[in-house]
Order: sequence, then C-alpha cells, then structure tokens
Amino acid sequence: MRLTTKGRFAVTAMIDLALRQGKGPVTLSGISQRQSISLSYLEQLFGKLRRHEIVESIRGPGGGYSLARRADKVTVADIIIAVDEPLDATQCGGKDHCHGADASTGARCMTHELWSTLNEKMVDYLDSVSLQDLVDQQRQKNAEQSVMVMPRSHAALG
Repeated sequence: MRLTTKGRFAVTAMIDLALRQGKGPVTLSGISQRQSISLSYLEQLFGKLRRHEIVESIRGPGGGYSLARRADKVTVADIIIAVDEPLDATQCGGKDHCHGADASTGARCMTHELWSTLNEKMVDYLDSVSLQDLVDQQRQKNAEQSVMVMPRSHAALG
C-alpha cells in the first residue's frame, strides 16, 4: 500500500488551486510551473477531477479552473478517489481469493482483516481532512516563514 504520484500530485495541485480561489480562474500552466508537475499530467488529472465535479473549467481567454464547491466541502479522499487512486492495502483488492489462501474454499489470507481495517481507517482519516484544512495549514506555514526575526539592538537592552 502506498500513495502514488497520481494522488500526491492531485492533492498538491488542488491546494495550489484553492490557495488562489477568488482571484479568477487558475491555469494549469501556472500550477505546472509553481509545482513542477507536467502540464499533460495535470490535464489528465483535472479531466478526472472535473468529471467528479470537484473542479470546473472556464474556457476562453482568461480561462482556467476553479473549485466546483467550497474547499471545506472537498476532502482529500474525494480528490484521491476522483483520480482513480486505489486506497487498498489488501493483496486481493477486497476479493475472496487472497494470496496465500486456499482458492478452492474462497478463504481469505490470515492478515486480510488487518489490511481491510487499515483501509477503513485510511479512508476515514483522508475523509476527515478537507482541502480547506490543507489550505489553512499552508497559509500558516507561509505566514510563519515570512515573519522576520529582528535582532536585538543595544538600545533595546539598555
């Protein structure tokens, strides 16, 4: 089980888009430059995100993409599932014939329930994190990085 670049890039691109929400449509070329993600890859991802009604496209000059719903109504799970990222830690994909199990009985492997429970916890967690949560974290991080530490002057010590 691992999250591939497809899911990672989709979440990263959506944070970039959401950070710029309210300033007009965001171009994929802009996201591509800022996040170092291939433009053709973003086009594929955003096609899927649009079909799942997470983003909407605005055509023509000055066009681009915007969120189709508020950032607090989009979860990380929504994004990952929209781009067809499997969230499955089992070897069998949830089917009855696990690796190492007796195929004739339809039995599952000894660790199937462990991985199946992990899947549920993973989806629950990703479903509890909204795009707005990630935007807020990013803004906080940027604010902390922009705070300058002023050196103490001798006048302040006296």
